Amino acid sequence: MTSNPRAGRREWIGFSVLMLPLLLVSMDVSVLYFAVPFISAELHPTGTEQLWIFDIYGFVLAGLLITMGSLGDRIGRRRLLLCGALAFGAASLLAAYADSAGTLIAARALLGVGGATLMPATLALVRNLFHDEKQRGTAIAIWTATLTGGIAIGPVLSGILLEHFWWGSIFLINLPAMLMLLLLAPALVPEFRDPAAGRFDVLSSVLSLGALLPVIYGVKELARAGWAAGPALAIVAGLLVGVVFLRRQRRLTHPMVDLALVRRRAVGGALAVNLVAMFAMVGFAIFTTQHLQSVLGFSPLRAALWSLLPSLVVGGVAPLAAALARRIDRAYLIGAGFVIAAGGFVLLTRVPVDDGLVTLLLGASVYAAGLVMVMSLVTELVLGAAPPERAGVASALTESGSELGGALGMAVLGSVGNAVYRREVADGLPGGLPADAVGAAKETLGGALAVAGNLPADAAAVVRHAATAAFTDGLHLAAGVAGALMLLAAALTIATLRGVTPRTAAPTPTPDPLHADAPAPTR
Repeated sequence: MTSNPRAGRREWIGFSVLMLPLLLVSMDVSVLYFAVPFISAELHPTGTEQLWIFDIYGFVLAGLLITMGSLGDRIGRRRLLLCGALAFGAASLLAAYADSAGTLIAARALLGVGGATLMPATLALVRNLFHDEKQRGTAIAIWTATLTGGIAIGPVLSGILLEHFWWGSIFLINLPAMLMLLLLAPALVPEFRDPAAGRFDVLSSVLSLGALLPVIYGVKELARAGWAAGPALAIVAGLLVGVVFLRRQRRLTHPMVDLALVRRRAVGGALAVNLVAMFAMVGFAIFTTQHLQSVLGFSPLRAALWSLLPSLVVGGVAPLAAALARRIDRAYLIGAGFVIAAGGFVLLTRVPVDDGLVTLLLGASVYAAGLVMVMSLVTELVLGAAPPERAGVASALTESGSELGGALGMAVLGSVGNAVYRREVADGLPGGLPADAVGAAKETLGGALAVAGNLPADAAAVVRHAATAAFTDGLHLAAGVAGALMLLAAALTIATLRGVTPRTAAPTPTPDPLHADAPAPTR
């Protein structure tokens, strides 16, 4: 049995180049947080247009991930990466100089298309650059840290740029990195495609888009506005289209998604574990942000800087997990990550209403450390278990699950917090408030603080205390629910993934060189 070749300096430099687009794609999820007032003042979007400026990027990105992962396996991952970089750079330029809300929405949609090509391509190319399991584990750990770090850095960088430049600068920062990628990737990153993949199935692509987009849209709308028939019907429609998509994959000779691959414990089980991790990570983030800004009264930039602290604290967790995975069964490490995350959520159930900064950041750091550990290990498991010719789709499935898990987390944990808030805030409001003021205060914490701003000092203080106390109680219950889910996930992980490694889960190589464990890259 021959050992896989180890990557050298050239491969690591090529990997560093791949991290540039990943960082920027993840940043674009959150970079608009501080720019909305500036965009509103200049472009005058309607309320609906403003929502679409925010959401269209994530919707298009999530909907096209599987399509682009499959396309990269067929036409070449490096080629897809370069096309995505070109599209992302052009869309960034269009967004920076948009002169209307409609143009900005279109530019954000194009950014989502570019991002959907870049994300699975970068992860799939890791599979081709690093054939040695230890090196691949380290690279995937860095990939995970870059992805989560970019989401945290986005608001901070946005706030700094907006203090010195106009709002379009938050998009122009993408251009130098994309230009560098276009110049360096052809020389440093090998091409790879699966010559046996068959023709690209356009109908499967349409069906995957029709399945994912309505479900993610419906879940996000239910999280934002509460129960409504429209979003619920969108979820049902998406699930029905998903059934049609799966039935088609079973019949195709060359399916877009290999269902036999998903049925393997290392892949299907790891995808489910990753979804749960993102459920908790993304679902609870809104509570941390709101507590910093609305309860503790921090400015947006100050809140963003404080919220960056957990990301900095856990920066070394993913590489440490990769090192430990060489000696310890990954199932136990992933289970330990969930238990650590549960400990962080327990701390968050103790956050006080007043002066809770230390407890909030400590709890967030602990749960983030545990979940980053989980995500890096499951990503390695999925990518290592998938044959190299299927790495693009495997990467896309991982990232699609992340998007869906995040949307579900926002919906479920957000609903838990909102239910507690609406029930408790009504009991603490002073008598004599107008009906519209009571309604606004019961709707959201922001609405209650706005009502307080128009009241005399004594009444305002009562409203603020009632609202912040109710919100904090909702945070406590959401943290408790998340913590209990983490413990359940730890037990299920050990039961389902024990003894599974990328090496043992990968399919046995066949004599066909196109399907060997480390096929020669094509140029």
